[in-house]
Amino acid sequence: MKNVATLILNRNLPEPTDALVEHLKRYDGDVTDVFVIESGSDPTNLSRNVTWYADWPEALEQGLRYSRGMNYGLSQLWKQGYFQNYDAFFLLTNDTEFSRQPTIPQLLEVFNSHQRVGILSPCSKLWGEKTLLQEEHTKYFWFIHNTAYFLRRKFIESICNYSETSHVNFLFDGENFRGYGNESELIAKAYANDWAAAITSKVWAEENESYLLTKSDIIKTEAYKENIRLYIAEGRAWMKKKYGFNSRWTMQQYVKSMYDNFFEFYPEYNNFKI
Repeated sequence: MKNVATLILNRNLPEPTDALVEHLKRYDGDVTDVFVIESGSDPTNLSRNVTWYADWPEALEQGLRYSRGMNYGLSQLWKQGYFQNYDAFFLLTNDTEFSRQPTIPQLLEVFNSHQRVGILSPCSKLWGEKTLLQEEHTKYFWFIHNTAYFLRRKFIESICNYSETSHVNFLFDGENFRGYGNESELIAKAYANDWAAAITSKVWAEENESYLLTKSDIIKTEAYKENIRLYIAEGRAWMKKKYGFNSRWTMQQYVKSMYDNFFEFYPEYNNFKI
């Protein structure tokens, strides 16, 4: 029995998606099942490894984006009765790239060593966080960019509302369509429920942004600058409506307060605090 489910989100870019699937099967196939979520792709641009196809009109027009896409995949596993088969879930965008070596066993080792970590991310060589991981390979953070989240099932179970198993609400709040601030909300929920969020340099992952910069017309999303504008504007409106926060900084302070409280209750993890 493979104890990890890897979910990959595609929209009209089957080549990098299938390359990522083949990479995972080659280097991590003994520990993970791989599922591909088609986020409203054109029928001619489906991955040859497609598992679930979001083909309703709204998805075809706008896609699902990370939050709704991962909600869709996880909720399908739940509805089909497979969710409980896995101890962890690896949620990947299709522009994630790894070195030619196993990835998931190292992430499982971190989980085994850090029993309170519910959210784990490989580090990127472009991230400033790497400078904080030189002595300790794993540290706990209050913000982590969400292109490659490795999530413990018990953490997901502690925060999910299983009465809303849909692409809009399962793990992430899909009402915030483009997702600005959704990773902060998830990390706040982790620390509020006695789980930590960590980055590790035992595994490296890079985001190939060239697809968003040069192939937005193929992906059928807005141009990069317009997407960023809408991402921030819609996310700030969501924060204001849901939390009464007027800025991303206020949201970060909220998460940081949860982070600090975690170490008050679990001082044995102070070595991993930044």
